[in-house]
Amino acid sequence: VTDLKTESINGLVTAPLSKDILNEQGFSFPGHTEYLAASFQVSENLMLMVKDRIRVAVATGHIPIAKVPESLTTALISEKLQILIDSLQTDFRIKAPKVALTGLNPHAGENGLMGNEEQKIINKVIHKFNFNGYFIKGPFPADGFFGSDEYLKYDGILTMYHDQGLIPF
Repeated sequence: VTDLKTESINGLVTAPLSKDILNEQGFSFPGHTEYLAASFQVSENLMLMVKDRIRVAVATGHIPIAKVPESLTTALISEKLQILIDSLQTDFRIKAPKVALTGLNPHAGENGLMGNEEQKIINKVIHKFNFNGYFIKGPFPADGFFGSDEYLKYDGILTMYHDQGLIPF
């Protein structure tokens, strides 16, 4: 982090680590993302994994799965989506990025039969961004989206929680 701050290095690649062992040693952050955000004193941040043609971000990061639904708000998803779009434009030089959002619930909620976060929250964000000239699609059922290679049609994907994005990555 010191080398990044002094610009002695240009980037940082992270790998999985044992949060339990680090916590025992006094490292009080749930992951790299939160540690780096605190180190650079930024409130807006995004966990983004990149390899070849897949760029996957997560809206909620390192929180228990039980807290994901209550954490998903239009404000949070909008913030994370805007960071992803900005990164795709700036860091990857994609002028008009195509971004997909996954749903939270199985089958993206099946029109409210298996949850309504897609209708109440995620769709509102998609409509707002599309109204403002962006190309945003979804919410897609994550299993079918990643299992059918549908993700290859998009420059970036915003998933709703940690494992939903990291497992296909």
